[in-house]
Amino acid sequence: MKNVKVINMGLKSIRSIIFAENGMKIGSASIAINTAINDKCVEQNPNEWWEKAAIVIHKSMKDAGTQNIDFITVTTSASCLVCVDRYGNSLGRALMVSDKRAEQEALEIKQMPEFQSTFEKTGLDMSSSLMLPKIFWVKKHTPEIFEKTEFFMTPNDFLIYKLTGKCVTDYLNAIKYHYSAETREYPEQLLKRLGIKNETLPKVENIGVYIGCVLPDIVHKLGLNAETRVVLSSYDAICSFIGSGVCEEGESSDVSGTVTVFRTLTKREPRSSSKVYNIPYHNEKANIVGGSNNLGGGLIEWVKQCYYLKDEYPYEIMEKEAAESDIGARGLIFLPYLLGERTPIWDDDARGVFLGLERMHTRKDMTRAVFESTGFIDLSIIDAIKENGTDIDNVRLSGGLARINLISQIKADILGKNVLVLSEFETTASGAAMIVLKEQGVCSSMKAAADKFATIRMIINPNMDNHKKYMYMYELYKESYKTLKPLFKKRKEMVDKLKNDKEIQIENL
Repeated sequence: MKNVKVINMGLKSIRSIIFAENGMKIGSASIAINTAINDKCVEQNPNEWWEKAAIVIHKSMKDAGTQNIDFITVTTSASCLVCVDRYGNSLGRALMVSDKRAEQEALEIKQMPEFQSTFEKTGLDMSSSLMLPKIFWVKKHTPEIFEKTEFFMTPNDFLIYKLTGKCVTDYLNAIKYHYSAETREYPEQLLKRLGIKNETLPKVENIGVYIGCVLPDIVHKLGLNAETRVVLSSYDAICSFIGSGVCEEGESSDVSGTVTVFRTLTKREPRSSSKVYNIPYHNEKANIVGGSNNLGGGLIEWVKQCYYLKDEYPYEIMEKEAAESDIGARGLIFLPYLLGERTPIWDDDARGVFLGLERMHTRKDMTRAVFESTGFIDLSIIDAIKENGTDIDNVRLSGGLARINLISQIKADILGKNVLVLSEFETTASGAAMIVLKEQGVCSSMKAAADKFATIRMIINPNMDNHKKYMYMYELYKESYKTLKPLFKKRKEMVDKLKNDKEIQIENL
């Protein structure tokens, strides 16, 4: 029986998980990753990724009781920039996806005539969360690093490079560089205008392609066998969507790890949108519509760090106390924009807000309001998907947040739809394994792989009386953001004047 080792690095940890071809998880290991953060910067150390990748690779094989690995693949967060020199060494910390320093560069690029032709080809707007503004920022603000850079990579590309010595990416990751999946090319004229050489960007391949074997000088250090085949999958949001087992029109998935990834599958041609991504899924002749926000499960980590650090079982107590509060958290609404927001509002300046805080409120109500905000996040993305011309029938839930049953019920109530909670919470890793097994000919189809990997643990039906109440709250939730939007900009100007850029180290973002 074939197996797949998946190196899965999210924003808060790096994991190595080994799956058998029947969908069974046979070994795993995980280590937390540190993040350096202030008002604009969100950074991680690529050297730490590689050091900890080696540790979890060893530990997962020990857990599985085998060194015979058939395939290995990597899936990480997208749109994080790593600058790598000619010797394969990182030239400093990586700018993570929610790093906001390239805001001005994104605005500058949007005004360039070369971008307009790029936008017509790709349909992808410009944002500080994407790759070209980040590279442009490096060129302008750290020219010595720009000049030494041999390759501009994502974390996916960096770890693949460490394993194989090849700078290669999949076409879905390449889209974050404004690569056209239709014409199969980078935006040559825009790159020329920005002073970015085409050869500094990764070579682009299809997902599921065999790249090569692990380099001979590290294969034994990692405890792997020389015949292990390295195969491209894609970035975490895509893999988690595939791992959710979505195969039919109208099915969708909510994967909430550190961030919330909400996407749906359509065989129709959706309308272009500035709110959600429309990504061609060539392997299945379909489109994936949706996007990722900046914090999903990370909101619960923030609540834990603020209010529950001294509790022995913080998540259980959080759930119990949130259930003891009322629907609507006794009139309290939370805007969950602690790191700004991506899909669907695309606002780097937005920040978290408790609206309606009163003397009677306790941590129970504040926790309940945060829980309810996770449902409003989903609903706001669904609204944007519907504007795109695509309908949603049901939602498959996975990721760490799906372990909290109250949040799953709240999401069902807010959405007014059945939610299907999956047995396997690690859908990012299982999705990467499914891609490898299907494209390498082990599984006959993605549906056959989904039947093995994406089984349903329970179905939660919505309480439609609660749904009606939540719809009143949702209108105020949306109106609160619209009203506060100009104040968020003023707050940013105030923070810039105060120059309060003290760096904070966060483990488990």
